[in-house]
Amino acid sequence: MIVWLLFGACTAIILLTGTRLSKYGDVLAEKTGLGGTWIGVVLMASVTSLPELITGISSISVFDLPNIAAGDAIGSCMFNLVILSFLDLGHPVPLSTRAHQGHALSAAFGTLLLGLVVLGVLAGHRVPQVAWIGVSSFAFIVVYLVAMRMIFLHERRRVARFIEAMAEELRYQNISKERALTHYVVNAVILIGAATYLPHLGERIAELTGLGQTFVANIIIALSTSLPEVAVSIAAARIGAIDMAVANLFGSNLFNIVILALDDILYLKGPLLLQISAGHIVAAIAAICMTAIAIIGLNYRASGKKPLPAAWDSVGILAIYVVAMYVLYASR
Repeated sequence: MIVWLLFGACTAIILLTGTRLSKYGDVLAEKTGLGGTWIGVVLMASVTSLPELITGISSISVFDLPNIAAGDAIGSCMFNLVILSFLDLGHPVPLSTRAHQGHALSAAFGTLLLGLVVLGVLAGHRVPQVAWIGVSSFAFIVVYLVAMRMIFLHERRRVARFIEAMAEELRYQNISKERALTHYVVNAVILIGAATYLPHLGERIAELTGLGQTFVANIIIALSTSLPEVAVSIAAARIGAIDMAVANLFGSNLFNIVILALDDILYLKGPLLLQISAGHIVAAIAAICMTAIAIIGLNYRASGKKPLPAAWDSVGILAIYVVAMYVLYASR
C-alpha cells in the first residue's frame, strides 16, 4: 500500500512541475526565437529523459542488470509514441495535422537509431568493439549529433520563414527571458528529483507482480520513467504548444538510444547489446513500426474532422503497442 501511495505522490509532483515546465519552455521558445520544435527536442527531451538515464546507470553500475537498462530505454520509446495517440484523443482535428511536418525529420532519425539497435543485437559478436564498447554505441552518438544539427538548421529556417507571423502575437510579453529560465530550471530540478525515484518504486511493484525481467523493463519501468514525458506533453498541448509536445516525444526517443550508448560505456563486461535478451528486438521493431505510422500521418495530413475520437494513425500506434505487450508477456 505504501508503495502505491509513494508512486501516486511522485506522479502528482511530476504532473505539477511538468505543467509549469511546459509553460516556461514555451516562453523560452518565444523569447529565444528557436521555436517549439528545437526547445522540445533538446531542452524538454533531455530533462524528461533523465529518469531513463539514471535508471540505466544504476542498472548497469550498481545492480548489474543490463536487461533492465536496455528494456527501459527501448520500452520508453514505445510508450512515448503511445503518448502521441493519447494527445490525439478528444480533439476534432488529428494531431498529425495540427503539428508541422518538420517533426518527420526527428521521427525518421529515431527510426534509424532503433534500426541500428536491432542490427546490433542481431549481429552479435560480428559487430567490432573498441575496448569493451561496441561500435554500435559510437554510431548511436554520431547519428544523434547529426540529428541535432539537422533539426536545428531546419527549425531555424522554418522560424525565419514565418517570423512575421510569429511576431504578430507575443503571448509572454510580461515574462522576461531570465525569469522564464529561472522557473524552468527550478521546475526541472523538482521534476528530476521526483522522477528518479520512480524506477525504484517500479521495481518494487514489479517484484510484487512476479512478471519477467524483459516484460517488466519494457512495460512497467519504462512506463514509470516516461511519466515526465506524459506530464510535459499533456501540459504543452493544453497551452497550445502542440509542436513542443510532439518534439519532446520524438526528441526523447532520440535521447533514449544515446542512453544505451552511455550505458554501454559504463558496462565494463563487454558490449551491452551482446548481454541483453533477444526479446528486446520485439520492442525495438514495434517502436520502429509505430514511428513509421507517425511519419505517414505527419506527411499525409488528413483534412477535416475525425469520424472517431482517435485518428487512424493513433489507432495504428496503439494497436502495435498492444500486440508488442502481448508478445513480450507471452515470451517472458
